[in-house]
Amino acid sequence: MGLGENILNWIKDMIYPKSCPMCDVVLKRDELICKRCNKKLKYIVEPKCKKCGRGLDDVRKEYCGDCGRGLHVYDSGIAAFVYDDMVSHSIYRFKYHNRRTYAEFYGAAIAYKYREQIRRWDADVIIPVPIYKKKLKKRGFNQAALIGRELGKKLCIPVDEKYLSRVVNTKPQKEMSGLDRKKNVEKAFKIVENVVKYKKIILVDDIYTTGSTIDACARVLLAAGVEEIYFVSLSIGAGI
Repeated sequence: MGLGENILNWIKDMIYPKSCPMCDVVLKRDELICKRCNKKLKYIVEPKCKKCGRGLDDVRKEYCGDCGRGLHVYDSGIAAFVYDDMVSHSIYRFKYHNRRTYAEFYGAAIAYKYREQIRRWDADVIIPVPIYKKKLKKRGFNQAALIGRELGKKLCIPVDEKYLSRVVNTKPQKEMSGLDRKKNVEKAFKIVENVVKYKKIILVDDIYTTGSTIDACARVLLAAGVEEIYFVSLSIGAGI
């Protein structure tokens, strides 16, 4: 980073200071999260599901109840945080109050916890889960894309935001239960480019609950010739 870029970043930080992604307090220049919130964060720890990465309450289990039924078509996935009130409020501000700067911490947190595992996947590309074009226009950004870009920068993995498209304006998944979630996103995605370019893909999203969205993306990608599909989520809900 050159002197000119350093000066520009300093000016930007002075005019638009970063705020803590968890409590929204203004941060010092070199901080990505305040010390108080950093101590409260609940990372996913072992034991966890071998398929979706969800935390388990029994060390004897290998899979959560959902994954144990063999319902998912992706290979495996990971999530950084438990989806608790603190993370939920953070993601809400990120998406609906234009806190785009939170993405830098999100990407850094995922890379810090899972750098080696993601490298072992040896993926060709990161693909953020797309949002419908009208929602993108209204919000101004795709939250999964911002996280994906930061993760890609940290781990030197290319990011492709155009390969996969959401063609149906689906209802918010949080308003639905299991089967309805699956039906809601069943035909929501398509490949924009017909030529198969990738063999191994990492999908990125902000929240994983039942896996319906990741599965819907994965089915389209598998049909296009992708061989291995992994996912990275910022947070994951409680066990099913």
